[in-house]
Amino acid sequence: MRGSVVCVLALLLASASMASAPARRVVSLNPSLSAILLALDAEALLVGVDDFSARQHSALAALPRVGGFYNPSLERVVALEPDLVVLVPSLEQRDFRAQLAAFGVPVLALDPVSFEEVLASIEQLGARVGRVAQARARVEAVRSMRARVLKLLAAKPRQTALLVLQRDPLFVAGGGTFVDDLLDSVGVENLARELPGHWPRVSREWLIAAAPEWLIDSSDDPQAATHYWSRWPSLPAVATARVRALPPGVVTLPGPWLDRALVQLVALLHGPDLAAELERA
Repeated sequence: MRGSVVCVLALLLASASMASAPARRVVSLNPSLSAILLALDAEALLVGVDDFSARQHSALAALPRVGGFYNPSLERVVALEPDLVVLVPSLEQRDFRAQLAAFGVPVLALDPVSFEEVLASIEQLGARVGRVAQARARVEAVRSMRARVLKLLAAKPRQTALLVLQRDPLFVAGGGTFVDDLLDSVGVENLARELPGHWPRVSREWLIAAAPEWLIDSSDDPQAATHYWSRWPSLPAVATARVRALPPGVVTLPGPWLDRALVQLVALLHGPDLAAELERA
């Protein structure tokens, strides 16, 4: 009896030791999490990525691909013998996570929606891959930049804005998101903040009635933003030439570079001189 107890305790201690050891073979199934791993100098730990990560991050282009966001291949993932799979949880991946668990593959599910959740995900992921110091430094850089932005823009009058994620159908960044936090930090009021959902779909009529003073277009539509929105000249943003284009992912990726996103938004809304002042500080 005593020998059995000792054996069980030994197995539990071994399992705890394995769980606490930094991961050395990581598969990432989300481009924002892949970006965090790159920023934390953990590229060498990645043994496989989702298709979008491979396309978006040139440093990962040569890695084995394991499928898309919502249709990763269990066979490909398991064949890579990962000791950690990182993903953003979704209904589509619920069964996939259960299948990984059945194979004994550890999974870290992170769902960074708000500004603070993005920063927390950087620290959580850093801890799992043995990059605690790098994660803390990255989070501190983001917090420091946000503090400088708030101080620099404190006296400026606030205006209203909408950030368009997709034009047709029309999706915008809503409240409770890191994008909403970024907009608030750079001195504009997000008109979609009170709508239900983090990334609400809205009608063209709603947008016209909302009458944003700034319209930030981060869609991947090839037509120039100023030309597309010029068909609604009654919009204050159009009438005052305050339509701005922002490439997808620059501000809308919940990754490790929110400090850069803040600088780019300041440049977009307040001019390059103020952005340069931030970077010199």
